[in-house]
Amino acid sequence: MDKQEIYAFLKEKNLDFEITEHPAVYSMEELAQVALPYPEADAKNLFVRDDKKRNYYLITVKGDKRVDLKKFQKKHGTRRLSFASADDLMAIMGLIPGAVTPLGVLNDEEHRVEVCLDRDFLAEPGKIGVHPNDNTATVWLKTGDLIALISEHGNTVYSVQIE
Repeated sequence: MDKQEIYAFLKEKNLDFEITEHPAVYSMEELAQVALPYPEADAKNLFVRDDKKRNYYLITVKGDKRVDLKKFQKKHGTRRLSFASADDLMAIMGLIPGAVTPLGVLNDEEHRVEVCLDRDFLAEPGKIGVHPNDNTATVWLKTGDLIALISEHGNTVYSVQIE
């Protein structure tokens, strides 16, 4: 699904969401230069894989957090983790670097990606800002709705505490 298909899909599901269009951003630093209505709810996404290239994870955290992959690996019992390649990102989720988003999981037809969502997004107001498979906009929706969409698609979603 591309950006317009994501918008249509969210409308079809009767979900409440807002859209903020902005110039293309490729990092959290660039996104910080954009006037966002809910900056506390914007998400940073890390697409990682294990050392055998068998398991893929999308780690989604609040934008101001850092993720220590070694700690994450130890806490969640995974094999050694590293960033997945741009080729894997395109092949599995149909995304380019800079446009990584939990909504990209909707393109994962083999349900290979496990989503690890920072538990902080569930706290009030329960809102999250993610790209609509394109880094020229941010979609703001309820965290619970995002979890339901991903689960309904068939991918596993874990609520995890990222320090």
